[in-house]
Amino acid sequence: MDKTVEKWGMFEASFEGPKEGNPFLEVDFKAIFKHENSLIEINGFYDGDGIYKIRFMPDILGHWTFITKSNVQLLNGKTGDFECIKPSENNHGPVRVKDEFHFEYADGKPHYSFGTTCYAWIHQSMELQEKTLKTLKESPFNKLRMCVFPKHYDYNHNEPLLYPFEGSLDNGFDFTKFNTKFFSHLEKRILDLQILGIECDLILFHPYDRWGFSNMGAENDDRYLKYIVSRLSAFRNIWWALANEYDIFFDPITKIPTKSLDDWDRFFHIIQRNDPYKHLRSIHNCRKFYDHGKPWVTHCSIQRVDTFRTSENTDIWRELYKKPIVIDECAYEGNINHGWGNITGQEMTRRFWEGVVRGGYVGHGETYVHPYDILWWSHGGELHGTSPERIGFLRKIVEAAPGPINPISKLATEHYPYWDVTCGAVGEDYYLYYFGFYQPTFRTFNMPKDKKYKIDIIDTWNMTITELQGTYSGSFRIDMPGKQYIAVRMTRVD
Repeated sequence: MDKTVEKWGMFEASFEGPKEGNPFLEVDFKAIFKHENSLIEINGFYDGDGIYKIRFMPDILGHWTFITKSNVQLLNGKTGDFECIKPSENNHGPVRVKDEFHFEYADGKPHYSFGTTCYAWIHQSMELQEKTLKTLKESPFNKLRMCVFPKHYDYNHNEPLLYPFEGSLDNGFDFTKFNTKFFSHLEKRILDLQILGIECDLILFHPYDRWGFSNMGAENDDRYLKYIVSRLSAFRNIWWALANEYDIFFDPITKIPTKSLDDWDRFFHIIQRNDPYKHLRSIHNCRKFYDHGKPWVTHCSIQRVDTFRTSENTDIWRELYKKPIVIDECAYEGNINHGWGNITGQEMTRRFWEGVVRGGYVGHGETYVHPYDILWWSHGGELHGTSPERIGFLRKIVEAAPGPINPISKLATEHYPYWDVTCGAVGEDYYLYYFGFYQPTFRTFNMPKDKKYKIDIIDTWNMTITELQGTYSGSFRIDMPGKQYIAVRMTRVD
């Protein structure tokens, strides 16, 4: 049992208890943590071999105590304590919503989400998993979408190393008995991401299934959610993603939907009740949006809604939902047969810029044909595309801004009546114009006469920044490169 735990770190205590019967069903195990006047109740969980654990993420410095509660006398009334110390340099706490449309860590550091997708990477060989982590370490991404359950879909036909429940594909699975070795491995990978500074956007359900995990029945679904939240909520880098494509869960034979909107609402409530830390919560669409306006949804997780326009809707969705907009799937850079998986790196980069300048966040994915079907979007491994480096360049620009970027209305004021260019700003101190596939050779701007700005011409594809001489105010003209994918940055100077 740990005696010192850093703020937003993880305290863990283990206890021996009964292992006969089915402890997952028969044993209730909780703990109440106390710090002065703060009381927090935490669910414990069974970790196999007669071992029961509680995990806790403290957010207040100082002395904490706890006492356990259980319907089993052997586990009831156990006590302990620890000291919560200052967080280490790279520990900024869990991510929260900031100022309605953005994110920040618990310590106030901004979190600008630059995510990628590796749905089934934890279900690949150990060698490939390690290669994925090495690639992520060298990448610009600070959020990873990944599934709990293995995936069955095109290019994804391998069996996983471990299953989340006891049983087998041939003999069936017992959804009342969790495979604790699987969950220990999942936790190890979440911690690996945490060490890299990457948020784990964990997808709890998905429809691409041949094992029965997408159609376990309401009672088993609910038990699974309570168990996984009890095990994982103390990891500070967890985000809960209820589903990938929540609206296409169908019985493979009858084609009848297996999960209703009421089910998804109930799942959100289960997570809320069992996660004392209030980690971020979202749900991802295929064809039809879930109502992101519901109070238990913290941010919008959106899949492309059109073969072309998606990022261009970011500012519209902001106004509709009044929440952060994360376009987790704007299509994937690659060359496979599916239309969602064969855009160029240049187009992926453009979609990132459009979404970011409109005040949102965009996710990356990659689906290049591979001789062994190792596609980053599902398997991980190595990146082969041209967009990640450009996304990293954009991330540096965003992080260098004086604050989160919000879109400027095309009819905002007399100074910014631009209908033909995307513009984001930070107050009146910083403006970022993005011209996308347009290619002007010059541009006239109409800025406030009483403020001065220095101007940078940014080539978003070649990743160059050219600072213009002097300062600018009022109405002025600047020469432009006359090619596509150019941005103009204006920064106010005293």
